[in-house]
Amino acid sequence: MTTRRLITRLAAPVLAAALLTGCVAGEGSEKAASDGAADSEWSDDELHIDFATYNPLSLIIKEKGWLEEELGDGVTVTWTQSAGSNKANEGLRAHAIDVGSTAGSAALLARANGSPIKTILLYSQPEWSALVAPAGSDIDEVEDLRGKSVAATKGTDPYFFLLQALAEHGLTLDDIEVQNLQHADGKTALEQGSVDAWSGLDPLMASSVKDTGAVLFYRNIDFNTYGFLNATEEFLETNPDLAQAVVDAYERARVWAAENPEETIEILAEAAAIEPDLAEQVLVDRTVLDLDPVPGQVQTDLLTFVGTIFVESGDVPNQKVVDEALASLYDTSFADQATGERAGG
Repeated sequence: MTTRRLITRLAAPVLAAALLTGCVAGEGSEKAASDGAADSEWSDDELHIDFATYNPLSLIIKEKGWLEEELGDGVTVTWTQSAGSNKANEGLRAHAIDVGSTAGSAALLARANGSPIKTILLYSQPEWSALVAPAGSDIDEVEDLRGKSVAATKGTDPYFFLLQALAEHGLTLDDIEVQNLQHADGKTALEQGSVDAWSGLDPLMASSVKDTGAVLFYRNIDFNTYGFLNATEEFLETNPDLAQAVVDAYERARVWAAENPEETIEILAEAAAIEPDLAEQVLVDRTVLDLDPVPGQVQTDLLTFVGTIFVESGDVPNQKVVDEALASLYDTSFADQATGERAGG
């Protein structure tokens, strides 16, 4: 942490008041752009943010350099790749990143377990999880998993997808053996025969289907929670101008992706090291980017159900903890502002 960042955080109440009168709602961004983005125009000189192959908008922003362009020489933007929601949550909890990409389920679980994060934007509605069996497997339906080993990354949407699928079909975690592997390692374990099935994540899942003939034997888009962009409470309180710049960049990327689908596919293909046809499948067939970025009742209803599974599986101590976490999870002020700007211009 730089001396400037330490001073900024110690002076948070004073700074926040000053920002509310002059820098929120994009005013700081506009002033910085017009004045050459001098150091004094922003509340901090560092921004730590993640990118992930499961978050296409983050790939666009990173590729285009929009944050660096907007913030100028006065702010150093550091990008860190998140291999999964669990890794993004680890980064947020450790203050290694200020803003991170997770699934909605993972964001709720993190807050329920004491991580002081807020969801500031929805970046996608994906069908990024499914249950996968290797080519030639005798596993055709969820009930066939009884007594089998299944790879899944705990703390991520594929893991909670697995829990929901089991519950719907009368099974529990006691009926299977879960191998807690990071997403890429789960894919490898499936393809090498180390596990019987995998609760997969795109674009790795699409690659496995094409390259090895793996089969998505159970799909249910309703069991996939949305893509949640989260930030630490400390960052939002201390650096609301930077938070708004991030959200504005996301909304710029959302519009750009709709207008440039072929280049969006190319960006995902390169970042994920997959063929363009697979990237197209992931983006066109299994991902919705053009959605209302403001989290609301639809997501709350979905996470209310998922939260009961947290309690049943022992991931949180009781329902009250889940309810309190969900009630305090969203900070919609930044996405509200970005939506207004997009609608108005």
